[in-house]
Amino acid sequence: MTTDRSLGGVVLAGGYSTRFGEADKAVADLAGTPMIRRAVDRLATVADDLVINCREDQLEAIRSALADSGLEPRYATDPVPDRGPLAGIQVGLEAVDREYAAVVACDMPFVDPALLETLHERARGRDGAVVRLEDGWYQTTQAVYRADAMARACAETLESDDKRIVAALERIDVVTVSEDDLEGVSERTFESIDTREALADAERRLGE
Repeated sequence: MTTDRSLGGVVLAGGYSTRFGEADKAVADLAGTPMIRRAVDRLATVADDLVINCREDQLEAIRSALADSGLEPRYATDPVPDRGPLAGIQVGLEAVDREYAAVVACDMPFVDPALLETLHERARGRDGAVVRLEDGWYQTTQAVYRADAMARACAETLESDDKRIVAALERIDVVTVSEDDLEGVSERTFESIDTREALADAERRLGE
């Protein structure tokens, strides 16, 4: 791993989108742009080493969705399909060539780069920075991690009985950031589009 101040980026796209129907939500059209393209474009403004985590059978469609982006992300495919986001985070972070990396789910197309910059600064000297929402929920798939530490924690957690992402966080030195500390960050940054209804609603609001 390099130890400079640049940031890597991982986009998680390997889930089977069961709530979205038969189509892959990663490449679903959102107002003329594939959802994953929106997430990647935003991540690319703050990260200079991009990795897409997905299944082998998604590669062609995702490459097509990003074909005219001008970006050249690398692809880290799951050795075992759909083991959940914890496994996706591990695979993606193991492929990153930076000390720290932002991890973003592909169904969060409105991720605010300002948030990732804030988390990157907060994570310095620690193993990660994660937002804790007002309801107590940790926003683990829009966070910044020290790549080697979190990848190792994910691997250990996957071998345990408790395979939640928050269980992996308990194995590392992570700083939590409250929503109150996110002044200037878009309120839509954590919006997740995992159903057809959510997609239609997001497209409607983009047209307003």
